[in-house]
Amino acid sequence: MSRVGKMPIALPSGAEATITAEQITVKGPLGSLSQPLTSLVKVVNEGGTLKFDVTDDSREANAMSGTLRALVNNMVTGVTKGFEKKLTLVGVGFRAQIQGDKLNLSLGFSHPVVHTMPAGIKCEVPVQTEILIKGVDRQVVGQVAADIRAYREPEPYKGKGVRYADEVVVLKETKKK
Repeated sequence: MSRVGKMPIALPSGAEATITAEQITVKGPLGSLSQPLTSLVKVVNEGGTLKFDVTDDSREANAMSGTLRALVNNMVTGVTKGFEKKLTLVGVGFRAQIQGDKLNLSLGFSHPVVHTMPAGIKCEVPVQTEILIKGVDRQVVGQVAADIRAYREPEPYKGKGVRYADEVVVLKETKKK
């Protein structure tokens, strides 16, 4: 079995897991998430810890045990603590505003860019040049951040654009004669 799949997941207080034949559902103070299960991996809840066992010795079952364990661990973290991505706008006149569930971005185009947030995702703009994306589903939070970044990726000469807060943009030197 994979090394990741062998590690049990301890359910923190306030989180509970419901396991059926088809899916696992994790409920916590921030919400509820569910993941479909495969017949290659058996999930057991033993007194507040989730354990993952393979049903056969195939390579696919070995891989799925680690994958499923990582997905369920992200679900447990999401419903208890939540996930957050921070974006920074770099450039003259680049700013963001939140209006309801829509994010208005001024990114140097001739028109404003409006991004509608999906259900379950909260967006905050503490400063005009910073965007905080919060939610319980790690995949959706990362996808929304990537979609917003894709409107204007950091360019390599001045570094202007939308970037992750921890992203390092390596600037190119301009062409010399």
